[in-house]
Amino acid sequence: MHAKDVLIDGYGRIREEVHAAVDGLPAELLNARPAPDANSVSWLVWHLTRVQDDHVADAFGLDQVWLAQDWEKRFGLDLNRRDTGYGHSPAKVAKVMVDSADLLTGYYDAVHEQTLRVLRELTAQDLGRVVDERWDPPVTLGVRLVSVLSDDLQHAGQAAYVRGLLQSAEA
Repeated sequence: MHAKDVLIDGYGRIREEVHAAVDGLPAELLNARPAPDANSVSWLVWHLTRVQDDHVADAFGLDQVWLAQDWEKRFGLDLNRRDTGYGHSPAKVAKVMVDSADLLTGYYDAVHEQTLRVLRELTAQDLGRVVDERWDPPVTLGVRLVSVLSDDLQHAGQAAYVRGLLQSAEA
């Protein structure tokens, strides 16, 4: 198995977890927060998707799906158009509200497709390319892809946990 196959499998697992956390939830549960400072399922999935979109597009010199495919307009959030949710205060978390699970999964799936397209073309040499020199040591493409994978899986797990809390509170 090649490294790109491992990455493709890992990113596929993010997609599975995103759909499991979101599918079938009504808007009121997607947007509910279990505590005033907690994140909603909507925010968690939006954020993990924005991070993947932003970081993968930057690493490969692509346009972000968020902007290129008008997802920013479809979401209609009162946030900077390039906002990824990093460092959001509870007030900013509250601004991420959606009308349906389909909006979240639609955006995620579009980002996932762009990610898969670039992963399929990867070579072993590509993984060593430096994509961010602001760190010491500089960040390689391989490290960036694993970092996004790790972050996204953590947030998908958080979204699943919040879903379970909210559903058990309803029962």
